[in-house]
Amino acid sequence: MRYFIKLAFCGTNYFGWQKQPNAVTVQEVLSERMSKLLRTETDIVGAGRTDTGVHALVYYAHFDTVEEIEDCENMVYRLNKMLPNDIVVYDIFSVDSNAHARYDAVSRTYHYYIDTQKNPFTEKFMSYRYQPTDFDLMNEAAMYLLQVSDFSSFCKAGSDNKTTICKVTEAQWHQINSSQYFFRITADRFLRNMVRAIVGTLFDVGEKKISLDEFYSIVNKHDRCKAGESVEAKGLFLADVRYPFEIGAREKQ
Repeated sequence: MRYFIKLAFCGTNYFGWQKQPNAVTVQEVLSERMSKLLRTETDIVGAGRTDTGVHALVYYAHFDTVEEIEDCENMVYRLNKMLPNDIVVYDIFSVDSNAHARYDAVSRTYHYYIDTQKNPFTEKFMSYRYQPTDFDLMNEAAMYLLQVSDFSSFCKAGSDNKTTICKVTEAQWHQINSSQYFFRITADRFLRNMVRAIVGTLFDVGEKKISLDEFYSIVNKHDRCKAGESVEAKGLFLADVRYPFEIGAREKQ
């Protein structure tokens, strides 16, 4: 039997989602607690990697069991009691045996949050930007991302990506209130460090360090060294992962 888990996590204390030697990760903690609950070694496969310190408002993973889980709601309750406070499971639901949390995802959406005023209550989850920033100009630059497919200019050097081709379908800054904004970007896939590199380069545009034409040129040079610095991880949230209807059909609404 295969089950999907819908969860969220604060990534501050973790070295990303994926298991790695000598580092605490979300996948490691979740797999360990699930194995104790099911009383058998249980591997959990996630929707994709997240960088160290990156958060997830919505995240999906899957795991297999030999026997059917009779009460998923009770399992959610018991699992949450075992998990630390910075990881929460919202739902566990059965799916087809060949459904895959990573490979079946059709899109992923990230948000990057900033505050243009110093604020002790948003400091942990928003990046503070103190320089005057032209958000209209940044949105004009971001629209160009929908017209290109090769994002190697925003891929961390040395990454093991088989391809740097991505299809971005949404890229726009939104205002929350007088001082806070977030960047929303959706694509079929993302490269390692891609969103943080894009945001950092957009800030170069918004702060008038580079022109729109220079931004377009950076995108098309396919050279990470030409793009701007990656912004800090704390403002980045995986906000949504979408699947074909039949995969999520049994999820509670």
